[in-house]
Amino acid sequence: MDVITAKKIREMDERERERTLITLREELMMLYSQQTGGGLSDNPAKAKLLRKQIARILTVKNEEKR
Repeated sequence: MDVITAKKIREMDERERERTLITLREELMMLYSQQTGGGLSDNPAKAKLLRKQIARILTVKNEEKR
């Protein structure tokens, strides 16, 4: 998975940001459901990375509202 920087997010258009946000949230939910089902994750830091990327997208969206 590729890390999404704030610079890349600012270069995206609004629709692309929304699609990326939805994809990241779905991936995070799948990861959580796998962990609660008793499965071991091959990359335990992936959840933290996904949460940070979601936060970056939301931060840029809120910055542009002002």
